[in-house]
Amino acid sequence: MRDAVIVDAVRTPFGDRGGSFRDIHPQDLAAKPLEALEQRNGFDPAIVEDVIYGCVTPIDEQGLNIGRIAPMVAGWGDSVPGVQLNRMCGSGQQAINFAATNVMAGQHDVLVAGGVEHMTRVPMGSDGADGLDGNDTVTDTYFEHFDELTSQGEGAERIADEYDLSRRDVDELAVDSQQRWAEAWEEGRYDDQIVPVETELDGEKGEAPRASDSRTGSETTRETITVEKDGHPRPGTDLETLSDLPLVFREEGDGVHHPGNSSGIVDGSAAALIASEEAAAEHGWEPMARIVDTAVVGVDPVTMLTGPIPATEKVLEKSDLTVSDIDLFEVNEAFASVVAAWLEETGAPWERTNVNGGAIAHGHPLGATGTMLVGKLAHELERTGGEIGLSTMCIGFGQGIATIIERV
Repeated sequence: MRDAVIVDAVRTPFGDRGGSFRDIHPQDLAAKPLEALEQRNGFDPAIVEDVIYGCVTPIDEQGLNIGRIAPMVAGWGDSVPGVQLNRMCGSGQQAINFAATNVMAGQHDVLVAGGVEHMTRVPMGSDGADGLDGNDTVTDTYFEHFDELTSQGEGAERIADEYDLSRRDVDELAVDSQQRWAEAWEEGRYDDQIVPVETELDGEKGEAPRASDSRTGSETTRETITVEKDGHPRPGTDLETLSDLPLVFREEGDGVHHPGNSSGIVDGSAAALIASEEAAAEHGWEPMARIVDTAVVGVDPVTMLTGPIPATEKVLEKSDLTVSDIDLFEVNEAFASVVAAWLEETGAPWERTNVNGGAIAHGHPLGATGTMLVGKLAHELERTGGEIGLSTMCIGFGQGIATIIERV
């Protein structure tokens, strides 16, 4: 079996909901990392055999197979095919895993994997029949097999109950995430990962105009800006600040999660150049990391978000590795309780986990996050000289995904 390598990985800044990216079309946002990969690695786009893009809400402006449209918008012509996939929050990581397995199997030599989510213009849950939490989203037959349809927020609260996590426990993790992001940003650790995005802003911050908005085509004052930094982090966050935030999913005294210890709703995209070792050598690329193994699991859809635990166990077993063999971990901070439970079950040290901050700080653009996490891991292994990294994510309806990479 051939080796699949990560040649390069980039992402846009993540813009806060209704913020700096509110007037950029999702297709344009999806194209930005592709343009950057081409510029940074000096290749003819015609060599890319497929673009695999994750997108969790593929409707409206994110419909029509954004995986195909993104390379067209990036100026890659008509010869580069593309596909959109949806493994919910794990979509961007699944795109990398699919690309890697295609290379390993000898089916392709050069692929781009990535993802996009514009959570301002295409709101989360808008592809469901009646929103995020309504039972009409699934068929009545579903309830012949499962007792209830649980929201992710309630799933996170049940994890906190099961692991006896207090509000202070999860708030402390959230504060660490913000402080780690701030330190990483100040030290320039994101400089090689984040590509600036030039966009135009129209009107006041808030809901973005949609394609059907009456202002489309009208005379408006537009401001051109260059976005270089994530918009969601709150570096000054402390325990006192978080203690004043109201709970979101349960009544006060009966829950622990609020906006400050949950992932941020943001807009962004990410992509990685994946190739065989032979193709990398042929094109003069110096790979960052080798993709060692991948795993995906299903878990109880009621608690829903425990998937990173068995996914980690499965990928470690496949690779004949243990937690102590892993130098760095990325665990998506969908909710603080998810990470806290994973830490307890796996025994992984927090000191080697999410060392540059996580989704509580920089946000979670659903379809892009998995690609960003694996890319962030590869960059940090390269920066620190670490050897092996593991990335894992929880996924809606009870799934988990994991990827192990090795610096080369």
